Amino acid sequence: MSDLSAAQDMMTAAIAARQNINPELTSVTQLLKSLDRAAKNLRTFGQGNSVAGKFFEQFYTELTSHLTRYDTLTFVVQREGLYFKEELVYGSQTGEASENFAFKLYSDGIREITFHQDISSDDMLFFFDALWNTVGTAGTEDDDIVTRLWEKNLPTLTIVTADEVMKISDLDDVLTPQGAAPLETSLREIIADANAKDAKAEQGAQQQKTRFASGVTGYEVSELELTALAQEIAAESSRNNVLYILDTLTAILSSEQSPDLLDKLFEVYDSILKSLIQDGHWATAEHVLELLSKADAFRSDLTAAHKQKIRHLFEQLGTHEIIALIEKFLNTAEHPHIDGLSAIFFMMQPTAVPALCMLLGNLEQPAHQTLVVNALMELAKSTPDILVKHLTDRRPTFVRNLLLIITRWNNPRLADNVEKILRYPDPLIRREVIKTLAVLRPSGAATKFIHMLNDPDEGVRLAAIKLLLTGNYSAPFSHWEPLVTAETFGDRPPAERRNIFHGIRATAGDEAVPYWTSLLTEWGWTNRKKREELALMATDALGKLGTPAAQVALETGAIKGTSAVKQACATILVGISKHPQKT
Repeated sequence: MSDLSAAQDMMTAAIAARQNINPELTSVTQLLKSLDRAAKNLRTFGQGNSVAGKFFEQFYTELTSHLTRYDTLTFVVQREGLYFKEELVYGSQTGEASENFAFKLYSDGIREITFHQDISSDDMLFFFDALWNTVGTAGTEDDDIVTRLWEKNLPTLTIVTADEVMKISDLDDVLTPQGAAPLETSLREIIADANAKDAKAEQGAQQQKTRFASGVTGYEVSELELTALAQEIAAESSRNNVLYILDTLTAILSSEQSPDLLDKLFEVYDSILKSLIQDGHWATAEHVLELLSKADAFRSDLTAAHKQKIRHLFEQLGTHEIIALIEKFLNTAEHPHIDGLSAIFFMMQPTAVPALCMLLGNLEQPAHQTLVVNALMELAKSTPDILVKHLTDRRPTFVRNLLLIITRWNNPRLADNVEKILRYPDPLIRREVIKTLAVLRPSGAATKFIHMLNDPDEGVRLAAIKLLLTGNYSAPFSHWEPLVTAETFGDRPPAERRNIFHGIRATAGDEAVPYWTSLLTEWGWTNRKKREELALMATDALGKLGTPAAQVALETGAIKGTSAVKQACATILVGISKHPQKT
């Protein structure tokens, strides 16, 4: 396949891809197909042939329709084909340059051709005759297309010739399009603009001579140029001074070759970062830090001393001086924003953990505390001892945040530290301690939690019993006995006493059966109601236990208990016999 054929295939594919979004291009593409058929048939068979006439009428109808809608139709002519608004819309389809009327136009010196509205059919027929020098054209056979068209001087068909283009030296590139992409502007308009510029330049030169003659040196500035200059000055004046300085520093960092000046540059960055953090410009500070972190990537010539200075800038982020600046801004600013602050925290080194712990304790807003919590979860993971030593702090909110971090770490080694604050003054913290221990020690001895059942806060007691009811913990009944034999045990709410019995069942099992048996068989007139309530609770616990020892205790109660106890024991035994416990 020839180069012209390949270009035509590429042209067709490109045009097809854009037709749905450009109706004018679609119309031009269809029109050129009709033009090509009409031109070939007229050349082959002549104007008198009926077939050639039919193709010409079809083309002329489409042409007038297009010009009615779009006024004019202009093509830039190149060797390989016709361009319409930067699109190659016509090229040789046969590979033969003699059949390509675009090549014919180009070889005869035409660089642009425009069809205007109201063009007549006679004008178009003359164009075809002039194109191939067939019957009916004026002049001799040696005349080219340009000569024939100029002699006819058609107002509805205008051209721009290569001679006209070459007269304008500024347009040399028009004749050598880059990548086969011609200019969008009409050549006729370009030539007119160039002539106008020449006239203006000549006028300006004359005015300049006048100024020089008067002894005053200056330049002519148009109103449009003055407006543009004023806008640039206003934009420059309104620009943020900090950003202006940072841009300057970035330019120096990218290009400066002097090691001494680079040393001074990093000292300036040190001061800039402190200023940005002091004023809460977190996003800008983040940008500076990110730039510095990548400095050795675009400045491979940085010395070890320079890299050490950059590391120092990151290390100082976690110093008490910088953390104090952050704390002051967050606690004193009227509406402190936090965009970008999280990134600053995560750029700190693990050495910042002590200062961040102090910051967490001093911050007043929960949203600000959350940022520090998230940072500490990452930075303090390898050094948790620094964090857990603050668990005894007297500020409940601070301790609660520390427990949150420890819970998310889920490090069982920290359970002993958490147990030490089971008696923390604030009941909300005691509840959080129990929840944290449940995560760190999901099973094991229940002794610590049994002691919490004597806590004065009902919420703490409820949290402890819920943990004991899971069945994941164990404890001998001897650890429960002081609790259930205390004189005040009967004064607890019924639901709490019942839950305690089930906690005993879940942790001590058969060890509690003798105690519950004594409750079933105990008689007396004093506090009879409370004793009977405990006995009924005991039957419920024994029924849930369901072991052989528990069944023996229920049988004993069914014989020796009060009437209410006997009935309860008998009912539970019937249920056990119907649904025996699986071994």
